[in-house]
Amino acid sequence: MADISIIIPTLNEQAGIETFLQSLQSLRPQCELILVDGGSDDDTVALTQPYVDDVVHTEQGRAIQMNVGAALASAPILLFLHADTYLPENAVSQIQKAIDEGYSWGRFDITLTGQHGMLKLVASLMNIRSRISGIATGDQAIFVTRETFEQQGDYKNIALMEDIELSARLKQVCKPFCSRSKVISSGRRWISFGVIKTIALMWWLRFRYFIGTKPENLAKLYKAGKFWKA
Repeated sequence: MADISIIIPTLNEQAGIETFLQSLQSLRPQCELILVDGGSDDDTVALTQPYVDDVVHTEQGRAIQMNVGAALASAPILLFLHADTYLPENAVSQIQKAIDEGYSWGRFDITLTGQHGMLKLVASLMNIRSRISGIATGDQAIFVTRETFEQQGDYKNIALMEDIELSARLKQVCKPFCSRSKVISSGRRWISFGVIKTIALMWWLRFRYFIGTKPENLAKLYKAGKFWKA
């Protein structure tokens, strides 16, 4: 049996999915790779077949997809990984260290790829904020023991902030293991929308979430890129 189940939600990721999955092959069979596709209409699924242990089809929604993958996982530790995020070489040993030290969940520091000079600062602020708050984002590759994940009731099926919501519950169990080893995540979202605008948008969405705005309304704001409208 694998030590860690890596659960990868996808939707139309054909452009980079092969390179991403190839980067994980050295982790098998210690890690099982479960890809959960939310209805891609490109060649994502066809391209993944040689590289994963299981491919699952489900309705679109990152929380739904990750919960389906978790239900199929065989390992005692679950790692939720976005398809544009690359793990550090010592990811497995870092996760094992966390569990050995008594942590039941954790995440990695992050670095963002791209030429924009602000991306390094953005990543540093994300890491600092996460370390202080005990809240992790999906880009930081959240890992959790199966036992704790099941006890906490899985990801909530909400339109946005599912990782924030889960982190808030998990930190009531224990503080997260904050690995300083860095995942490498694409900065494409930040660059395409504008780094400053994206920073403002993400902080505004988090503020609105914490004061009680419904996630489905936040999702509409996120897609529209509008900060100040209800």
